Amino acid sequence: MKIGKREFDTCNNTYTMGILNITPDSFYDGGKWNNITSALKHTEEMIEEGADIIDIGGESTRPGYTKITSDEEIDRIVPVITEIKKRFDIPVSVDTYKSDVARAALDVGADLINDIWGLKYDGGMGKVISEYNVPCCLMHNKSEAVYDDFIDDLKKETLQCVKLASEAGIDKDKIILDPGVGFGKTYEMNLSALANLGEFVKLGYPVLLGCSGKSVIGNTLDLPKDERIEGTLVTTVLAVQSGCSFVRVHNIKENIRAIKMTKAIMRAK
Repeated sequence: MKIGKREFDTCNNTYTMGILNITPDSFYDGGKWNNITSALKHTEEMIEEGADIIDIGGESTRPGYTKITSDEEIDRIVPVITEIKKRFDIPVSVDTYKSDVARAALDVGADLINDIWGLKYDGGMGKVISEYNVPCCLMHNKSEAVYDDFIDDLKKETLQCVKLASEAGIDKDKIILDPGVGFGKTYEMNLSALANLGEFVKLGYPVLLGCSGKSVIGNTLDLPKDERIEGTLVTTVLAVQSGCSFVRVHNIKENIRAIKMTKAIMRAK
């Protein structure tokens, strides 16, 4: 899969997507990188630690988040994307579910659209992604955690996102899937999604796991958000073992070490 100028071997490797929240209220690091200077500094730090992609978000999507207008989201992310593309040679992903925000981001050089609603929120999103001929990550999400058979429904509902992408003219080789840990799921369902990652990978698309510091880890370990790195590393190891192609994480260095160690052991088998 080509993202920006870089080829990603999604069949054999697990890559890191570094999280850059340009928001005052994200659950993990709200306000830390909320201006261009600090955002660029953190981007440089993540690149030095080995990040493969930088994922930029301008609206917090933590539980109970406050929605903002497209204009506000654009004002937050476009200057940062512009400066990152000027200074660094790294693919940039944009975490948005709004087509007008996606278009504005792509106009200044974004390379991938990461849609937490899997094209189901904004009917124009698929068209924008197809028009710019860029890859997308389609995450499973729903308003209520109501399922008949959780894993079966998770897969079927994700394939509905794939169908929307196909109907919009997005090529199969430009689609990444995300099981959506922490979105539209109970604590037990989140654990089940992690336990069944292999089933999700069998859908036949590169899979991204975004579990870094999330409540499923905090609730399991009874730890605050800034003490969840060990739990996150366990999910990263699980992602590698299950065949996931990407992990979306806050702590790049530690997760890359976990990936390398897991891969070495798997090769020895």
